[in-house]
Amino acid sequence: MKRYGVLVVDDSAVVRATLTRVLEADPELEVIGTASDPFVAVERMRERMPDVITLDIEMPRMDGLTFLQRIMAQHPLPVVVCSSLAEEACETTLRALEYGALEVILKPRVGTRQFLEDAKIRICDAVKAAASSRLPRHPSPEGHSLVEPKLTADAILLPPPQAAAVLGPSERVVAVGASTGGAEAVRTLLEKLPANAPGMVIVQHMPEQFTAAFARRLDELCSVSVKEAEDGDTVERGRVLIAPGNRHSLLKREANRYHVEVREGPLVSRHRPSVDVLFRSVARYAGKNAVGVILTGMGDDGARGMQEMHEAGAATLAQDEDTSVVFGMPAEAIKRGVVDTVLPLNQIAERVLKLCA
Repeated sequence: MKRYGVLVVDDSAVVRATLTRVLEADPELEVIGTASDPFVAVERMRERMPDVITLDIEMPRMDGLTFLQRIMAQHPLPVVVCSSLAEEACETTLRALEYGALEVILKPRVGTRQFLEDAKIRICDAVKAAASSRLPRHPSPEGHSLVEPKLTADAILLPPPQAAAVLGPSERVVAVGASTGGAEAVRTLLEKLPANAPGMVIVQHMPEQFTAAFARRLDELCSVSVKEAEDGDTVERGRVLIAPGNRHSLLKREANRYHVEVREGPLVSRHRPSVDVLFRSVARYAGKNAVGVILTGMGDDGARGMQEMHEAGAATLAQDEDTSVVFGMPAEAIKRGVVDTVLPLNQIAERVLKLCA
């Protein structure tokens, strides 16, 4: 069995020791070194080049953001940001993601040791996903929602779609799911859309402190309007709604109006928000008037939901392996035979617009 070598970079001795213990408990991971700051990290990298780095942002001598920029400029490596950042620092963390970090884990300022122990499955999954990923040609953002490892109930929040729930011709709605590597993929998709693009709801696995800042940044970059979804928000042309972290987002329909419902609930497919939850609601309330898109990501979240969309008559698209950072979620949907078209990332927006014309 291949073991991925991990370099842990954090100025806290407690965090370094705890992360080492958590990572070493996974048979696929090996901590090959720890470093209290980027200068020590460079020395460790000279001794042995890691497969993946876990990186704090707030460190002495050189901050993690600067170190990340230099890594990506000189010797690109998969990086998982694991940092204690307050909500107001989300812009800084999003910048780190744009510079090339593939995953983000927000650890609390108080009770860090216990948090790392409790979140060991989430942490190990994130590190393995990053280690096995294909680095993009340009630094790309990504995030991932925190998942409580003990709460793995695959709860069903919606009944299966029924023919009676599929309504007649109306405005098209687009549902998108993404995880590892997805923030860059989502940005690439949205930047290609015109201001009057069909209404869209997106689940991107991200911590709850992140999604509002992520939506604001996309709103600045794109012609469409982008915002973090709030309960009752209307899904309409020219608007993209980003599911808030740590809550599920569902599509609902009343008369000729689509809107989102944002609700609490258990983890589904190991995530909250879950792509499966969104896709299943789209299958039920939009049926053949929907387009489903599944982008890069680890795991299988979204595959069953896309199957229900496909069975309800929706058009379904998946990002191809060559352009996916992690070809997990698209591959699972493709294996089920529920994807109509597999496309490179840069062709998906055009196909969505054609399907919605």
